[in-house]
Amino acid sequence: MPSPEATSRPAPVLYRNGSVYTAADPFATAMLVDGDTVAWVGSEQAASSIADSSMEVIDLHGALVAPGFVDSHVHLTETGIALESLQLGAVTSARALLDAVAGAGGNGPVLGHGWDETTWADSTLPSAEELERAAGGRPVYLSRVDVHSALVSPALAQSADLRGKDGYDGGARVTRAAHEAARLATRRLPQEALKRHQERALAEAAANGYVAVAEMGAPHIGGAEDLKLAAAWNGVDGGAQFPEVLPYWGELVSSEEQARVLVGQFEGGIRGLAGDLNIDGSLGSRTAALRSGYSDSAQERGALYLSVDQAAAHLAACSLAGIQGGFHVIGDAGLDAALEALDLAAKEVGEQRVRAAAHRFEHVEMADAAAVARLAHYSVTVSVQPAFDAAWGGPGGLYEQRVGERSRAMNPFAAFYSAGVPVCFGSDSPVTPLRPWASVRACVEHHNAAERISARAAFLGHTRAGWRAARHANPMAGQLVPGAPASFAVWEVEELMVQVADGRVQSWSTDPRARTPLLPALDTGSDPVCLQTVKNGTELFASPALRS
Repeated sequence: MPSPEATSRPAPVLYRNGSVYTAADPFATAMLVDGDTVAWVGSEQAASSIADSSMEVIDLHGALVAPGFVDSHVHLTETGIALESLQLGAVTSARALLDAVAGAGGNGPVLGHGWDETTWADSTLPSAEELERAAGGRPVYLSRVDVHSALVSPALAQSADLRGKDGYDGGARVTRAAHEAARLATRRLPQEALKRHQERALAEAAANGYVAVAEMGAPHIGGAEDLKLAAAWNGVDGGAQFPEVLPYWGELVSSEEQARVLVGQFEGGIRGLAGDLNIDGSLGSRTAALRSGYSDSAQERGALYLSVDQAAAHLAACSLAGIQGGFHVIGDAGLDAALEALDLAAKEVGEQRVRAAAHRFEHVEMADAAAVARLAHYSVTVSVQPAFDAAWGGPGGLYEQRVGERSRAMNPFAAFYSAGVPVCFGSDSPVTPLRPWASVRACVEHHNAAERISARAAFLGHTRAGWRAARHANPMAGQLVPGAPASFAVWEVEELMVQVADGRVQSWSTDPRARTPLLPALDTGSDPVCLQTVKNGTELFASPALRS
């Protein structure tokens, strides 16, 4: 008689008649999943020989099976709230924004996300009084697309006690400390509401082929309880029904003991003291720290939120504790400070300890050749957001408006790869959507041709590199080979191709002699459609079309 374990074990699943992205066999058309593990990959002929009645057989009808995506920088609660609040990305004027506020349903605060005045014909923002009237007296919080500033009504300013705080002048727009206070005032929600927002965000991720997300918590974003809730999804039913959450906490420490105690407060549930520990702000809100003034506001240069000494002490403490440390850093002056902090930390604890801790910097949008070399020297992982370049990097875009000619060298993906800087990719959701193939395409179509990378390099940066950046214990995570975790997504694609990295030759090839696994063609006008997402052998998402 079979044991209870044997009877409860799910049937093996054989995927066939498609394409499998695997280093084990560039011509693979089939894959067998047994439990939580990839058991086999191979040809259609071999699939016919191993298929039996004990298996569930899924006919792919030409679909692509590929390692699941890892988003290396997200904010789950913020994403869930943004998905359920006013969508302001398409708003093109102050009048349209006020109309959206006036049309908001419900009785509580009016929340919205995504406005970007740099796309308006007239960039004048509405006044605080206009927001108050449009909302009928309800508190209003509308985050800018970069979530480093917002528009708030007088009612919210009063309830959040913004008077006297840095970044509040009595008007509608708030930045820095005032913005943090305004946002937190709208995030004082019951635990069940926070969980609902996070679940909505995780479901959105699963429906778009993500098997893991790096959650970037910090005191100024949602507080420790918010991050603990995010980390707890890994323990719900074994974490089987949701993408894995890779949690980071952005709080400053100054000693090894303090670092260990802080990590211990999360009961081992965080990956490091990194993420959105802000050295500076954003270009869109003119709070990123620059070496010289903003092109569209020469008197502004942003500001450092941390001193070099504070940043150095944090990196030294994390290095001694063997914990990943790091910062949110965008401007060139901000990066100068972060690199100087690395030098000071290395002098204090030794270069080897700094390298071994595998620190990570988020965004790093303005890095010159000397900065890239120093990042490589210290083995710092750079977590970047390709969709930023797609949204703001083109001629006349936000980057050019804010920093002029300096924008051409921003987001130097190819330079990072060439220098050996470890790179992983994310969305910074809700800043940009959870759309991984659009992010891969943004790497291929970077506004500066010299900084483009191949689709294959970009795909690896969105998958296997995400696991490595989080120092995941399983070295096989992020690939589909026998013995690897069965974490993957199935995609309906229009065309599969091989991209070569050398721009001097044809960019796309269907020649099987390339012996490189196939990826979707990204110049067809539409992204691949997710049919199924599986993490460790458990289905997170399935389209009705998968088994039809």
